[in-house]
Amino acid sequence: MSSLSVKHLLGIKYLNADDIELIFKTADSFKEVINRPIKRVPTLRDTTIVNLFFENSTRTRISFELAEKRLSADIVNFSASSSSVSKGETLIDTVNNILAMKVDMVVMRHPAPGAGVFLSKHIEASIVNAGDGTHEHPTQALLDAFSIREKLGGLKGKKICIVGDIRHSRVALSNIFCLKKMGAEVMLVGPPTLMPTYIESLGVKVEYNLKRALEWCDVANVLRIQLERQDIKYFPSLREYALYFGINKPLLDSLKKEIVIMHPGPINRGVEITSEVADSNHSIILDQVENGLAIRMAVLYLLSGRKEN
Repeated sequence: MSSLSVKHLLGIKYLNADDIELIFKTADSFKEVINRPIKRVPTLRDTTIVNLFFENSTRTRISFELAEKRLSADIVNFSASSSSVSKGETLIDTVNNILAMKVDMVVMRHPAPGAGVFLSKHIEASIVNAGDGTHEHPTQALLDAFSIREKLGGLKGKKICIVGDIRHSRVALSNIFCLKKMGAEVMLVGPPTLMPTYIESLGVKVEYNLKRALEWCDVANVLRIQLERQDIKYFPSLREYALYFGINKPLLDSLKKEIVIMHPGPINRGVEITSEVADSNHSIILDQVENGLAIRMAVLYLLSGRKEN
């Protein structure tokens, strides 16, 4: 298989295992590119990509922008707060105006779940979902799974624990879809108030005791507490959350084995994870950042349909 089965990357649930494996193999090649002295390739020369961000972003936006530059694409950056959206312009009008400028691809982050799917039915350009509300964040799941594959040599049969704010996390849902498709076992752990009621129907285990979960897993992917998405209090205090669901060095030292620690960022240090753990040899957090660049280069290249020069 040399091309994706989809025209857009709207969510992991629309990909199959062959698509994911192809993205990983392509990312392997691009990882070599970004670690050599001349980091740019002419692969997407004369391709115009618009970064359409209706929500704040630092890591994802910079990663996509750098991936596009490494591929020699022409880039248009769009921020909703300084655009006609703030004057009431609709999503379709905004995008159609941008497409009238002959844009080939759209990388979009939007607060509404399904915004990318909606848009894909109305425009011709390929769309990459850079996060839609609490729904999906496919490139984050791909880079997380790619990082596990790199560290442990594969995904099949590996035990992955996702810790924290499952209810509000688009990263959790995309990770579940991705890891399950690649043959991994998934367990979710967090306060009952932050665990969606339907979640076990996705074929995952649910645990409310952090130590038991860590004793089970090979990898713990620790999620940020998303206070900005919480309209009510789901736990008494950050201090109490850290006490029961925060990962610290004494807890890791008490396990009978070493596990890998991941975090999609940004980290609330001292809440879901301590600095001592985030900066330890257990952690592959900075590897995730580097792998995110390679994964996003792979996705953009594969969706463009171009062949390498």
